[in-house]
Formats: sequence, structure tokens, C-alpha cells
Amino acid sequence: MPTALAVTSDGHVLPPPDRQTPRAHVYRPPGDQPLELALAETQRLINQHGHLVVVYPATLDKPFLHRLHTIRSVLESDRIALLPTRLPPLGTAVLVRQLRQLSLCDFSPGVLAAAGRLLAHYVYAGALLNSVAKLDHVSVPLTAHAKSWISRSQFAVLAAPSAQLVRLDANGAAAGGGSEASLAGPQFPTHLTVARGALDSEWVSGTLAAQWNVRGVQEAQLPGESARWWGTGKLIEFAAAIPDVSVLYQLVSSVRRDECHWCGLELIGDRCAFCAAPASYGPAPASRRAPGPLVSSRPDAAARPAAGRGGSGLGGYRRASAGPPAAPHTRHAVVADPRGL
Repeated sequence: MPTALAVTSDGHVLPPPDRQTPRAHVYRPPGDQPLELALAETQRLINQHGHLVVVYPATLDKPFLHRLHTIRSVLESDRIALLPTRLPPLGTAVLVRQLRQLSLCDFSPGVLAAAGRLLAHYVYAGALLNSVAKLDHVSVPLTAHAKSWISRSQFAVLAAPSAQLVRLDANGAAAGGGSEASLAGPQFPTHLTVARGALDSEWVSGTLAAQWNVRGVQEAQLPGESARWWGTGKLIEFAAAIPDVSVLYQLVSSVRRDECHWCGLELIGDRCAFCAAPASYGPAPASRRAPGPLVSSRPDAAARPAAGRGGSGLGGYRRASAGPPAAPHTRHAVVADPRGL
């Protein structure tokens, strides 16, 4: 059985792109679900799938976050990974959908959980807003706050992978022009997911989709927490991400894998997603197997680049090294580049 995925909101579960992609379990807030029921559901997921990865927003209410940690503590389970993300609500949903797709591949639970941190770098998430006066999660200049009171003003805001704001005039054109006249988009093929709130505009599905040269536009329901996250209900949220599971597979496979010195699971990146132990970089484990074939009709495994052996590939978080472990200042993740896939 594939590793189970869980979320903390119905808005983080987008429709599956195909019949094979599994759904994600949804935890309810403590006030809506007794602890005993949450424990029973979690134990059932672990019994059926072996491991569970819970993706939740970094802005999750403290009582809800305490509930997740309580579940893991009471069950005394090292098979539950809690994965926070700073993506906006729709971006979180897109990331979870990618992990659901990859859960059908031959990745171990540790690699799948850590892939969430890697793939978050390739989700371009933002929103079209009528006001940024109450926007707290993205840095906004004081002048933009003042211009929020101008009639018919709109703002295109990018929250991830980097923050950016562009003010639009009544015709949907960028006010002022220059290098900041458009949002910086992805340099690799993506699909655009759009969720409409109480704002009437075709700028996202028309102008932005053309500027970013997306290969498809998909409508989705606006997550329930989007209005609070963006500070207004008059918005259109969007997220552009890699839709092809074969490209996602190659991207994750190209990253060097290590063995967690504490729990023994495979990991990518600088720490284990299950026990949070830091990676002990050194020569790649000799027992680590090469990536096997996908479970469905996807490119042949032999055609994939070697996974983290210092070859040309995507580079990954760390290259394999025959020398001693790197100094602490070099242990941060290095993001791979999917443009060559």
C-alpha cells in the first residue's frame, strides 16, 4: 500500500488528476472531532499504509497543531511525519496533490515526506486581490496599503517561491510598467490551478496564464481559509505547478538519498521528515538501491538520470562526495532545476 497522506482542511484536497491517484485523509479541528476518533483513524491509516505524512499550513491554529502532536505522542509512533508548509491555501492543495501522485511510485516513506519540502520550491502561488490592507503573510509596501483605498484598484500578489506585488489599473494592466510590470513566473512547463472568490476578473486565467505560458488552466473550489490568509474575500487565488508525475518522479529521483542515522529511513535534504534528525552527510550508502520502475505507464526507469551520484542530472539537495562530511554552512538544501527535464 502507498504511504498515506493527510491534511487539515477539505480545501487542501483537490480532485485527483486520474483514477489511480489516492485521496488524502482530512483531520478535523479539535472542536469538531474527539481525540479518541482522531486516534482511531490515525491507527487505521498506519495499519493499512505503514506510514502517514500529514501536510499542514505553518499558520495552523495552535490547538489544531497541538492535536497533531498529541496524536503522534499518544500512539508513540515513529511512522507519522508532520510536514508544515508556508504556501498559501491553494498552493498547499497543489503540493498535496503532487505528493498524492508520487505516493503511487516506488519512493520510500522518508523520501516521499521529504519531497514535500523540495517540491514546494516549484509551486508558484499567489492571488489577485482588491486590497492588500490586511495582507499579513506577504511583505507589502506602505504605498500599496494606501493605494488599496483607491476605487477599482487590484493587486497581483505572488507569495511563493518569492514575494512580489504588482498593482493593476482598472483595465487589468500593470500600473507603472518597468521590470515589476508582471509577476515572475516559472521557467518550466506548468498547469495553472485557479480558485475564484468574490472578485470578478479574467486577468488570472487570461493575462497571467499567457504571461506564464502555462499548458493548461484548471478551475478549483476556493479553500475555506483563503479569505483569512489573504486578508480579503474579494480575490482569485492561483497556483502554477508541474502536473506531469513522470517529471516529478525524475526531479525527486535526482536528489541524493541518505539513511537517517536515528530511525533508519531514507531521506533527502538536510533532515529526516519523520524524526527530524539532521542528515549526516558522507559517502552515499552502498546498500541504497537505484530507483525502480513506476507502477503505471511512465518512462522506463533505465532512461532516468542517476539519482544523486554526482552526475549531470538535476543536482539535488546534495551531490555525492567521497570526502568527509561538509561543514555546517554547506548543509542547506540546494534546489534542483526541472527546466532540463
